[in-house]
Amino acid sequence: MSPSFDPQTLRAFVAVARQGNVSRAAERLHLSQPAVSLQLKGLAANTGLTLFTRTPQGLTLTRDGAALLPQAEKALAALADFAQAALGLHSTVRGTLRIGTILDPEFTRLGVFLKELVEAAPQIDTELRQGMSGDVLAQIIRGDLDVGFYLGWPEKNEGNWVFAKDGRAQAAIHFEVMELTRFTYRVIAPAGWGPQVRDRDWKALAALPWLATPPASAHHRLLSRVFGEASLTGLEPRRVALVDQEASMLDLVKSGVGLSLARDSIAIRESQAHGLVVADRVSLDCVLSFICLKSRVTEPVVASAWGALAQAWR
Repeated sequence: MSPSFDPQTLRAFVAVARQGNVSRAAERLHLSQPAVSLQLKGLAANTGLTLFTRTPQGLTLTRDGAALLPQAEKALAALADFAQAALGLHSTVRGTLRIGTILDPEFTRLGVFLKELVEAAPQIDTELRQGMSGDVLAQIIRGDLDVGFYLGWPEKNEGNWVFAKDGRAQAAIHFEVMELTRFTYRVIAPAGWGPQVRDRDWKALAALPWLATPPASAHHRLLSRVFGEASLTGLEPRRVALVDQEASMLDLVKSGVGLSLARDSIAIRESQAHGLVVADRVSLDCVLSFICLKSRVTEPVVASAWGALAQAWR
């Protein structure tokens, strides 16, 4: 059976080897001299080797002792590393982060965000759920998502109220919001629709065929506010198709089906590449945000996501 060596014995061996004296080693280790001498005796017995020779100046390592000294120091260093790693795990953030994603990952800087998160908190597992921003908001309120991207200002939405059984609103849901970037939505139309679209206001555009989107879509919310204004009350766009993906909207606009909203960068690109017409008198301002419930922002997993996204957008 191989001999076993406890850390205290190795520390006594290293201390005596470095000090060349049992009393000084004992003082450094905060032990009595007899205790240190006993540990050296036990180590010599376990190894079957003579580790020190006595000289007028104290104790000197033998050849065998000198050969074992680096190994003893390496073993003690490994134990210290083990203890430090165990201590570090107590403060390591771990868990699962459920992220609601929207639009294309380039626009939200999703890849950079996840890279920052992995580097800062490698013990966090991530789950990505793609959807429309209204769905992301609803899932955060229900607790099905921890954080998510959102288009607009969540505190302004009617859906942020908790309702009692009698239907009356009891309390507002409060969000922690990180505003990432502001941008503009433009109205785009098929190529050749310039005469019907250019120099036209919302009232004139409402008479043209539109691609509709579900209520959870930012397009739906923005257009509802436009056509809910007093000057346009009772006016509804002529909707010809219901679409829930931006890529599908673009394809249908290119095919001549009807009008749609598009981010300004996309509107300019498609105008140049495919001749789509961009309405020049109307636009809608919007903001890309990152949100979570205000009551959860200090939770370690959520806080780690918040910090990583701030780095991704710095």
